[in-house]
Amino acid sequence: MDIPPLAGRTVAMSFCALPVSYLLNQVSAFSQPLFVVLTSALILGLLFLAVYSLSHGEITYDPLYAVFVIFSFTSVVDLVIALQEDGYMMGFMDFYTKEGEPYLRTAHGIFICYWDGTVHYLLYLTMAGAIRKRKRYRNLGLYWLGSFAMSLLVFLPGNILGKYSSEMRPTFFLAILYMLVPCWAGMRIFNQSRAPTSYTPDMVQEEQKKSLLQRPADLALIVYLIFAALFTVFRGLVVLDCPTDACFIYIYQYEPYLRDPVAYPKLQMLMYLFYALPFYCLAAYALAFPGCSWLPDWALVFAGAIGQAQFSHMGASMHMRTPFTYRVPEDTWATFFLSNLLLALGPHLLAFRCLWRPAFFLHAALPSSPQDQGKKQQ
Repeated sequence: MDIPPLAGRTVAMSFCALPVSYLLNQVSAFSQPLFVVLTSALILGLLFLAVYSLSHGEITYDPLYAVFVIFSFTSVVDLVIALQEDGYMMGFMDFYTKEGEPYLRTAHGIFICYWDGTVHYLLYLTMAGAIRKRKRYRNLGLYWLGSFAMSLLVFLPGNILGKYSSEMRPTFFLAILYMLVPCWAGMRIFNQSRAPTSYTPDMVQEEQKKSLLQRPADLALIVYLIFAALFTVFRGLVVLDCPTDACFIYIYQYEPYLRDPVAYPKLQMLMYLFYALPFYCLAAYALAFPGCSWLPDWALVFAGAIGQAQFSHMGASMHMRTPFTYRVPEDTWATFFLSNLLLALGPHLLAFRCLWRPAFFLHAALPSSPQDQGKKQQ
């Protein structure tokens, strides 16, 4: 997969977030939540007009260019919020975390901002650069789609159900509009053409005739998927207050963060139980039986979702903003870290395997017989 160049103009526009956030933080009027949401909407609107006027050709070619540029701006804002909440910066986004979205000050909110300000930011720059150069970015877009959707599906309901539900501000309804973006962007990205492959029908058939013992990497991935599914079921039972001794020991000695009243960890485990678990089973099937052409695309989406989820979950479990009683105990830290790291790396290895040698997942076309070739020549 070719990595497209970064978009220099997008970098310049995104870094405008620094002076804008600093100036807004100095205005006392932004101590009112209504002013915060109106100003946020105004800035996003002005930014869209600027992008449209400066990059009309790119937007005409692909409207997602405007989305990536605007979201790169918000990614810089999120990185500033995370750095400020951890004490590395001061005087930039105090007004927003106090009167706009106070739940961003939680450990989970901080790590969502870190992910958005680093991984998502690089994806936006790369995809915007691909559009400017008229190159493909479908695989990167699928990874971003999974990551972006997972962050919203856990963060927004967690704000409503957790202990910060009484501190909802008008900006929350602005964030709900973000739910529409992955729906529209996802349809456009999935409808883009896939990169052509160099496999002939004979090569595809030869690859699909191999048994699992002849494909040790696939066998190892299936074993991983089985264990990941079992671990997902177990943690789902833990957050559903399963009374068994194993669940009790785990939630108190290994992942006490699952008891945190902010609700994000419980929602994350339920997302795993209802969405990740079926994917583990379907992916194991697709690795065992050839021709499941849907797996490469959805493996990328799933890798993005699990990467974002595990980064936020692991970071919040150990962050100082999490109360001490809910943090990972020091004597079980290594077990917690390794098990969750493996859970995050596995989907990325699966996605890499699907992109590396996709012949097993292609629809096998029957090779033309000598008689058919003779008819074509006639």
